[in-house]
Amino acid sequence: MHIADVLKAKAIRHVVTIRPEAGVRELIATLAEHNIGALVVSGDGTAMDGIVSERDVVRHLHHDGTVINNHVGAIMTPVVQTCSPADELDAVMQVMTEGRFRHIPVVTDDELVGIVSIGDLVKHKIDQLQFERDQLDSYVHRT
Repeated sequence: MHIADVLKAKAIRHVVTIRPEAGVRELIATLAEHNIGALVVSGDGTAMDGIVSERDVVRHLHHDGTVINNHVGAIMTPVVQTCSPADELDAVMQVMTEGRFRHIPVVTDDELVGIVSIGDLVKHKIDQLQFERDQLDSYVHRT
């Protein structure tokens, strides 16, 4: 199983981005509006300046109660781990688990083509295992 398979199965295929100069209030509203946990930070909508998640907001809120008045660029993670559509699902899951992050942008030739969450990967893996189980069950009951 590859990341490309996960991207094809996702209901929402476009990547929602936010500008680094956007306010944290706008970030929270955008996360809620799209029911997602992270946004790629991009000044021009294509290049990746960073990534920001609901965890970033909470961690900064713990240290600084005024984070809500800040801008996204101040709380984003500037160095972003990425993967490619050709990467194996298990390998990406391992990277995410070891790095303790839940979202990873998918990039082809320096172009952002998607984003997957650990939930997307687990769901895809479970769906695949259920399909295989059903196929085996069908085979066993035919003989």
